[in-house]
Amino acid sequence: MCYQTRLLKKKEEIQKRFSIPKDDLEGFNPSAIIKAFDYPKTPVITNEKPNSIQHFNWGLVPSWSTDTSHRHYTLNARIETLHEKKSFKDVIQNRCLIIADGFYEWKWLNKSGSKKEKHLLTIQNEELFAFAGLYSTWIDIEGNHFNSYTMITTEANELMSEIHNTKKRMPIILNPSDEEKWLDGEEYQKFEFPYSQELVATNLDLDQTQLSMF
Repeated sequence: MCYQTRLLKKKEEIQKRFSIPKDDLEGFNPSAIIKAFDYPKTPVITNEKPNSIQHFNWGLVPSWSTDTSHRHYTLNARIETLHEKKSFKDVIQNRCLIIADGFYEWKWLNKSGSKKEKHLLTIQNEELFAFAGLYSTWIDIEGNHFNSYTMITTEANELMSEIHNTKKRMPIILNPSDEEKWLDGEEYQKFEFPYSQELVATNLDLDQTQLSMF
């Protein structure tokens, strides 16, 4: 699973990487730690507006919800069961790119999880990337629109299995050449493991870095 991400790049870097207007990033502030359970607004690119950045809340609120409480359970979505889950099956074609430059995961050192090592995961050179996501628009009783997203996860690769050694999951980081395909509605099953980016893991407790080709 993935519940903490990072986005430290400047507006100009994001604008250049994703070829979007700089004005779309008004109000954006870099953050070393973005916590899912704060349900923050973060920059995304949707298939509805692929040439602009919007700011949606993390934690998908399905259109049929009566309030926003459901988002506690929709921060992540397992790619293997998207068609089965009521929250996701109707928005499988509502694709988005979730912009980031890192995410965090903890390795359990004992069975209870009382001892852990925190790791930062990035791609090479700590470049910007996009997580695969789905989004929804919920309308409250007063007619206000609330846009939100979920992050897609898959089975962990070799490196992530060592780090996320309990549930052995990882978020799907899209290769740049596949970002447009994701937005255009490419079959989502094609992005299941063994699909993955090359990740760099930094042990923040030991200050050690390891590189995986998986």
